[in-house]
Amino acid sequence: MIAIVESRADRASVHVCEQLRSLADWIERGDPDRPAADGGGTYYRLEGAELRSFDDLHLDLERPAEAFDCDPELLVFASRHSGDTGALLTGHFTGNFGSAEFGGEDDALAEACPNALARLLEAFEVHAPEGYDVGMECTHHGPSDVGCPSLFAELGSDDEQWDDPDGAAAVARAILELRGVDAHRDRQVVGFGGNHYAPRFQRVVEETEWAVGHIAADWALESMGHPETHREVIERAFEASRAELAVLDGEWPVLEDLLDDLDRRIVGETWLRAVGDCPLELVDAVEAELGRVEKGVRFGDRREESFVVRELPEELLETAQGVDPDRVRESFERHAVAFETENAGSRVGSRVALPDPEAKREVIEAVADVLEAKFERVAVEDDAVVAEELAFDPELARTLGVSEGPAFGALADGEAVTVNGEEIDPEAVHRERTHRFEF
Repeated sequence: MIAIVESRADRASVHVCEQLRSLADWIERGDPDRPAADGGGTYYRLEGAELRSFDDLHLDLERPAEAFDCDPELLVFASRHSGDTGALLTGHFTGNFGSAEFGGEDDALAEACPNALARLLEAFEVHAPEGYDVGMECTHHGPSDVGCPSLFAELGSDDEQWDDPDGAAAVARAILELRGVDAHRDRQVVGFGGNHYAPRFQRVVEETEWAVGHIAADWALESMGHPETHREVIERAFEASRAELAVLDGEWPVLEDLLDDLDRRIVGETWLRAVGDCPLELVDAVEAELGRVEKGVRFGDRREESFVVRELPEELLETAQGVDPDRVRESFERHAVAFETENAGSRVGSRVALPDPEAKREVIEAVADVLEAKFERVAVEDDAVVAEELAFDPELARTLGVSEGPAFGALADGEAVTVNGEEIDPEAVHRERTHRFEF
């Protein structure tokens, strides 16, 4: 069940909730035991949702979830967004890293719902009217105690949009799509740094398997001063987000020291993308045995919990990647649990985590197949890959009177040339060469 909060003091909230009531078949009910100003009186029920109205602004409400009969697993504040940002649909979590200037308590954070926010942004992208952008904001303002995981779903950013029925309908539709959505997923991080509007963390949410919980933007970190004096709220950010990992936008060395002391690992966007949907227990095991993702380790399609690390012949890999590096990488991804990469991830390395010892030969055979595009014959023997080619021999060309220059290049490319009135066939200046790649 989701609880939806309407604030009568916020006309954008009123317009969004009017759209909510018109978009679905709500059942009107009455609550005589609670004042109408505090969510009582007339309220509305729908399968998976309950909508109540309050007189106060959202940021001044504390524990609004207690007003709802549905025992909500998620609470959504339908709200306006104010700022110089044009037409914008945005979402964020609430609380204060430091002093509370706009509702809530000092150094207090509401329970976040990272998976629900990710789904809200996805729905915004679908329903946003022409001319509207979709954004994600850092954690700011109250309330800091809601009573269940919560988020703000906002229509912005000025009078024109607050009165726009299409914008209000877009927010309403997105809120309705949160029915039945879990507040959390098993891949969530906390964000530190960056702008109030969080494009880097929004990119993580929209382009990776990971959701982002509370975000302490640059201005929040700067206003806090030394992070050690706000140790508890930094710890709370992880607890309220149900996250173990942190992503930093910018350089925050003192904060990094504190996070290390709190035993919270800092990872980058590359790490999140590389890990993807790989089981996190497997990620831990691979990083312990093969190497860190930050050092170039990448994951294949195999998901076996147990694996063996093996070394592949470097010369074979170098030669095959010279023929077709994409096919070599595809071979590794298809057969391996994980593998090393080099040159900023553009080429595979020689160490690989395999589901069993026999898989080493499967990888070698797949890499050997790549060589067939260049070599005349390729064979995988018991202990080596043998590749035979007809290679251009400069000395043979010289003996036939061919000088270095364009003619050399033409013969090397398999084209006949004419020298001193005689045509020289490329086969005449090629010799058979055998390459043996032992494993």
